[in-house]
Amino acid sequence: MKIRVPVLCACIAILMAPCLIRAQQNSQAPQNGAGQQYNTNTWSQPDSIRIVKEVRKRLLSLPDYDVFDSLRFSIQGRTVILQGYASRPVLKSDAERAVKGIEGVESVDNQIQVLPASPMDDRIRMQVYRRIYGQPALRKYTSGPAYEGEGPSVAFAAGGITQDPPLGYHAIHIIVNNGHVILTGVVDSQADADIATMQANLTPDVFSVENDLQVAGRPQESASKSK
Repeated sequence: MKIRVPVLCACIAILMAPCLIRAQQNSQAPQNGAGQQYNTNTWSQPDSIRIVKEVRKRLLSLPDYDVFDSLRFSIQGRTVILQGYASRPVLKSDAERAVKGIEGVESVDNQIQVLPASPMDDRIRMQVYRRIYGQPALRKYTSGPAYEGEGPSVAFAAGGITQDPPLGYHAIHIIVNNGHVILTGVVDSQADADIATMQANLTPDVFSVENDLQVAGRPQESASKSK
């Protein structure tokens, strides 16, 4: 059975800590990216709790959600807003389909960004993954095998790591967009976040690294670091 994990974000990012869910119910009519207003009718508190839990559950169970993706969601009125990054287009459509099937959800605003198909980004994913999860201090953040040395890298390069991502649980997610890397997820300490960021920065062809990793037990915040 394949187990693939993403990250934990303000509304879903999927990892080791409880999911941070921001269910926004604004009194004014908010707008989506196209300038259209959302329906401001809201759910009852029990329905809101049920829907938030169900959205999180369904996103986490998507078979194509893996270490190279990061999803989050928020709620406006009775609309679920999906955001984040998908390394493959199928994840964006599958996420929308899964959420639309929840009783009480009137509409879904799918703002998930599909990352470009790029051989260079594919190589960067492979190398950053190997550097991060090959570190002894960071091995605790995955249930998959450690990829050290050249053997696994050659195999992944031949098949394409984006299309055939590593199996297992991953607390640190690696987003690559035209050579720019974003690390998302939850770690135990700032030291672990710094190690992951340093390893990503040392990867050839990486233009910049943004550290969006959260430290468990701390208020949500991001520490951006550029190469």
